[in-house]
Amino acid sequence: MADQLRQHSLPVEKEVDNFIVDALFCTITNANFDDESITKRIDKGLAIRDDLKHQASAKDIPLPEADELNWKGSHDEYDAKAATVGVLREQNEDLRSLKELIMYGLKGMAAYLEHAMRLGHNDESIHRFMQNTIAQITTKSLSADELTVLALKTGEIGVRTMALLDKANTETYGDPVPVKVPLTVEKGPFIVITGHDLYDLKLLLEQTEGKGINIYTHGEMLPAHGYPELKKYPHLKGNFGTAWQNQQKEFADIPAPILFTTNCLMPPKPSYSDRVFTTEVVSYPEIVHVGEDKDFTPVIEKALELGGY
Repeated sequence: MADQLRQHSLPVEKEVDNFIVDALFCTITNANFDDESITKRIDKGLAIRDDLKHQASAKDIPLPEADELNWKGSHDEYDAKAATVGVLREQNEDLRSLKELIMYGLKGMAAYLEHAMRLGHNDESIHRFMQNTIAQITTKSLSADELTVLALKTGEIGVRTMALLDKANTETYGDPVPVKVPLTVEKGPFIVITGHDLYDLKLLLEQTEGKGINIYTHGEMLPAHGYPELKKYPHLKGNFGTAWQNQQKEFADIPAPILFTTNCLMPPKPSYSDRVFTTEVVSYPEIVHVGEDKDFTPVIEKALELGGY
């Protein structure tokens, strides 16, 4: 419906753009395992849908004929409904594969776009493309040739989104330079931060400054050490561990909390689940989640409590 409004040269509120980006990002691989968190997003999405329908009706804009535009079910019915919507309802394997490829591209695009937006960089044309593409693969019967063209276009816009994020990062944190990153952990309290949200890392560095807590990156956060505005913090000490797929082994015995800023989160084992914290789209049942206020006090207190090596 947002796409329908755009097709008629009508504005779409920023809240709608933000929601679609967040909804795509939170369903990316190994990010959000929390049913309650997902359910809240579905509730919000249905409310936004109804508001957009009202806007379209007020302007006499025709809406696509789709059952999900009018569906209203309880939380208990969400799982059953999920099996009847989206790309997986496509019976033709070739068409379904192409639609899935496009959706994966949109999810990655959303992740990069959300990071750029947090740094004050945005591109209305990317939102317009994302919404139009979702509308096409969910409400229209496209041929394999048409879907192939759309998949290639998704890749093209994805590269543009990556360029936007690169610009956002370099204008905020400076041009990255090659740097040697220590792999040893020093004595004392420390925090391991993983994912690839540089903004969260910057906030954590600010909030731990002068508290005697060292910060170590893990996995996708490793490139942060090359940015001048981040490596100027002396307590950003180095990198702990290796890649995301080894986290369950590497996090088992460390005397420190781990902060997940984005994917990839693997289900925490009981041996370290009390030391895992999440923020932004990342969520897991019974794991402490740092909300929009970005107050990392619980993470800091856990680091001081455990004391490090």
